[in-house]
Amino acid sequence: MSEQMRIMRSKELPKELRDRIVARHRSGQGYKRISAALKVPKSTVASIIPKWKKFGTTRTLPRPGRPAKMSSRGRRALVREVKKNPKITVAELQRCSREMGESSTKSTITAALHQSGLYGRVARRKPLLSARHMKDCIEFAKKHMKDSQTMRNKILWSDETKIELFGVNSKRYVWRKPGTAHHLPNTIPTVKHGGGSIMLWGCFSAAGTGRLVAIEGKMNAAKYRDILEENLFQSAQDLRLGRRFTFQQDNDPKHTAKITKEWLQNNSVTVLDWPSQSPDLKPIEHLWRDLKMAVHQRSPSNLTELERICKEEWQRIPKSRCETLVASFPRSLMAVLAQKGASTQY
Repeated sequence: MSEQMRIMRSKELPKELRDRIVARHRSGQGYKRISAALKVPKSTVASIIPKWKKFGTTRTLPRPGRPAKMSSRGRRALVREVKKNPKITVAELQRCSREMGESSTKSTITAALHQSGLYGRVARRKPLLSARHMKDCIEFAKKHMKDSQTMRNKILWSDETKIELFGVNSKRYVWRKPGTAHHLPNTIPTVKHGGGSIMLWGCFSAAGTGRLVAIEGKMNAAKYRDILEENLFQSAQDLRLGRRFTFQQDNDPKHTAKITKEWLQNNSVTVLDWPSQSPDLKPIEHLWRDLKMAVHQRSPSNLTELERICKEEWQRIPKSRCETLVASFPRSLMAVLAQKGASTQY
């Protein structure tokens, strides 16, 4: 047998060659003659021509494929279980499958869920919301949906955050060859206990970023009041907000303490009435994420350097980024209403 015939036996013939076989057959040539002329096995010719007579085509017809390991009824039942309880485990689904009379493996169950567009993912951590929290968020969203953009541009948004020297935020990817994971250029240096961290207070408006302050020691109401006294009006002045701006802060106990409230009242600061447990609404959360990414790309080696780099990167945040975040605030409010006060994607 020739090399070409051996290939023909192991591979599907091109459609052009199958058409030539049929054409020769229609001109009156026999199987043996067609086999010799086109250098294909006689058994192949004998297989192609009857299929052409039966189906009227030389195209490859769809094959039935391997039968499904799980019935469509069983798959629909699993999907219902997942929709009722998204946190259900594959082992629990396996027990459900057995109870329905379909003893399926974990891989079969996973594949069936994938076919329905359901994939296992790490659950996002969100604040625990009570009915009261959700109601407050809905009322806040309804109240401020109609605010003008001019009003939003006069808001000074504030918050605190913690940035670690070496921590989860320093996760990075590297291009490397197999077996070189521990080569020095492919590693990120770490120290015990994360190397420490710094707490920051910052603020911004649609006009750009305001002051960024490193908090020394433990934060309490008195220290928070001092931060406001030293930085609030100066930030508003730098951002040209004037005296009649609105100050946003969350409901942290330090922010709502008596001495803080007294200072804000004595200084005639208009405070935005903010709903509790609502980090999804705070546009400054996006700036914190931007800052952490920028800082850890520069790999600070100690806390002094970390603070310096934080302040440098905070000043580098473009005004356009701040404008966009404030302009997108209505979308956050709409998302809150769509979720009926529950956590959103923001």
